[in-house]
Parts: sequence; structure tokens; C-alpha cells
Amino acid sequence: MVLLYTYTAEYIFCPGNGCPFPTIIMLASVFFAGGNPFFAGLFVIAVLILSVMITLAVSRMLGATVLKGIPSSFTLELPPYRRPQIIKVVIRSVLDRTIFVLGRAICVSVPAGALIWLLQNVTIADITLLEGLSQILSPLGGAMGLSGVILAAFILGIPANEIVIPIILMCYCQSGMLTEASGLAEMGELLKENGWTALTALSAVLFSLNHFPCATTLWTIAKETKSAKWTAVAFLLPTMIGILICTTVNTVGNLFF
Repeated sequence: MVLLYTYTAEYIFCPGNGCPFPTIIMLASVFFAGGNPFFAGLFVIAVLILSVMITLAVSRMLGATVLKGIPSSFTLELPPYRRPQIIKVVIRSVLDRTIFVLGRAICVSVPAGALIWLLQNVTIADITLLEGLSQILSPLGGAMGLSGVILAAFILGIPANEIVIPIILMCYCQSGMLTEASGLAEMGELLKENGWTALTALSAVLFSLNHFPCATTLWTIAKETKSAKWTAVAFLLPTMIGILICTTVNTVGNLFF
């Protein structure tokens, strides 16, 4: 269990679990690259290094506090060596790595898609439910260097991090469905027109690295740990760390810029 945070953080590197890299690369290209792909690459590498450092630091902190004294062990039983059976390997790979994962994703994405549509299309007192949610989250989002809209998009993006930016664009464009910009330049202009700065983008990148895992990852954690407590910890711990980091960076950034 000492490696619980490491496990929950590994979704950062795994596209199948809703990798935030598309969002990070897009923001790096718009706000930090200055039109130079080399600088965008350096920024992404720095983000990778930072994510590893945070994961190791929090794992060490857990091992020295909450999980102190709990032994950590891993036992791997090796089956008898047999000649590989190609057909069985292919079938098991398709079933285990594709169908089962897609089944879990569908069970999560369909209800989530319906919820997003309802929030954006149901209006009460001349504002949509999504606008109301954004207003409620606005104080916390502002303290983190984000906004209510951005924070709401992260929350609604729990099925997969890839839909965070489309949700944000849907709100900005007042569209009734998830929206994608036609190009990077257009997306950058739209974000800047709605108040995004380099500090906003940096806070969004940091929160992408440090927030709750996607729903499929949480489902897997619940299944493997068989514990609602540790599933809740896997949800809350990286989120609280993300809020703390973003709030600190925003406060320091506002002092100097």
C-alpha cells in the first residue's frame, strides 16, 4: 500500500487511462513554446520530471506517516514454462486488453456524456446548470489560478482527461455539445479571449498532473484493493495536492507578475 499513490499517479503516463498529455502539449504550444517546437518539447520533458518527483515525494511521505510500519511486499508466482500458443495469446489479449477495458469505459462514458449534455442544455433562471456550477466553483478556481469554467471542466472530465478542453470550449462557444477548435491557433485565440494567461495555462498543466484519476482508473483501484477507503484516498489525495500546488503557484505568480 506504500505504493498506492505511485499506482494512482501512473495514469499520467498511460494513454489508456485518460492521459493528460494532449492537453499539456496543446497548452505548451500555445503559451510556452513561442512558436518553437523545441521549447514545447523542453516544457513537456520538464513536466514529466516534475510528475515523477511529486509521485516519489508523496509516496515517501505516505510511507513515513500514514502507512508507516505497514510492510510492502510483492509476490509473483511464475507458471510452468510452456510453448506459446499464439491463438490463445491473441484471444486473451483482445479480451483482457480491449473488450474489458472498452466495456468499463462505456459504462462510465455514456452516463457522463448524458450528464454533460443535461448540464449544458438545461436552463434555470436564464443560465444553464453548467454555468451555475461554474459560478459556484469560481472562488476556488480563481484561488488556483484557473476559473470556475476550467475547474468544472476538470470535474466533468473524470471519464477521460481528453474531454477537458472540449468542455471548456463548449462553455466558451455556448455550444450545446462538446466542441473542438479547427486549429491550434484558433484554440489559442479563443482561450486568450476568455482570460487565459501563461499563469492560467501553467495552473491548468499542474492540475492536469495532480488531480483525481479518471473513472476507469478509480474503478480498477476499487476492484483491486476491494476498499472504498483506499479508492477515496486515491481520489482525494492527488486532488488536494493539486489544489495546494496550484494555489501556491498562483499566489507567488501574482506577486511577481
